[in-house]
Amino acid sequence: MTTLPITDAFTSYLANERHFSPYTARCYGADLRQFVEFLGSEYGLQPNPAAEQAALDTATKARERGEAFVPNKPIAADYHPATITEAITLSSAELIRTFLAHLGEQTYSAATMARKIATLRSFYKWADQRGFALGNPMTLIRTPRQAKRLPKAITIEQIERLLSTPSDLDVLGRRDRAMLETLYSTGIRVSELVGLQVTDLDLAGEALRVKGKGNKERVVPLGSHAIGAIQRYLDLLKAEPRLANRESGPLFVNKHGGRLSSRSVRRKLDKYLKQAGLDPSISPHTLRHSFATHLLDNGADLRSVQELLGHQSLSTTQVYTHLTTHRIQDAYNKAHPRAQAS
Repeated sequence: MTTLPITDAFTSYLANERHFSPYTARCYGADLRQFVEFLGSEYGLQPNPAAEQAALDTATKARERGEAFVPNKPIAADYHPATITEAITLSSAELIRTFLAHLGEQTYSAATMARKIATLRSFYKWADQRGFALGNPMTLIRTPRQAKRLPKAITIEQIERLLSTPSDLDVLGRRDRAMLETLYSTGIRVSELVGLQVTDLDLAGEALRVKGKGNKERVVPLGSHAIGAIQRYLDLLKAEPRLANRESGPLFVNKHGGRLSSRSVRRKLDKYLKQAGLDPSISPHTLRHSFATHLLDNGADLRSVQELLGHQSLSTTQVYTHLTTHRIQDAYNKAHPRAQAS
């Protein structure tokens, strides 16, 4: 996909100023590059690195002078931009609707379409604030409402079966059990799990220091099963000559001593799901959903669960109350003799 200096500047802003996760920043970057390719096709333009950089430099210098970026030629209905960068800065709501209609012809899910709209919304807000665009056309674009999807959770029995599957006889098996125990015990995201440092672990205080979205730190409690699994993993890790005496660095390491990736954790989980005979669609995020659901099922208050999950908004956490209510209703319908008409 096509990349431009202006799109690179935006993705850099997402990563360095907004502190988006690498995954989200990549998704937004891919969405924006798709829009760039559409504009190139619409106007018959090919990206010219020198010209695209010059267009961005013109906008940057105008901003530094406190002036708005205005193209050299007058804007008319039949105006043809000289660069894709210029086409981006002059895009109208009508053109963006054409792009969205083009996307609608593809097989994208409603969630993916909503993210692509969110990408353009964030981009044009950024571009408008920095003088890289003549206004923000996204203020005229409405995001379609999505049907709320209930998060998937698995039963405590399924959790027990999964967590007992990794071997406790070797360091990699102990590592995998410790990772799964930690995911379910704390409800942290898999990106937060692989980002953990040895120094984030407080076994005496039975807690973990976690760096979440936006580099916001929170402290989450560790259950006794997770503590035991981590301790057994670290004890065996000390016997590995290449990995011994580790007082810093990643907590969960691969066989070479490097940091595990989120994809590696997913592959390990897939392996144990197969061994345990569980649904292969279960993901690391399912353990996070199960953590929250089981807490609420057993009487935890919503605010506490919000803090544990690291949600900025309580409304994000409230989706779990719909799930627990649904389960209560289902149990009622099955158990009460007059719940349903015969």
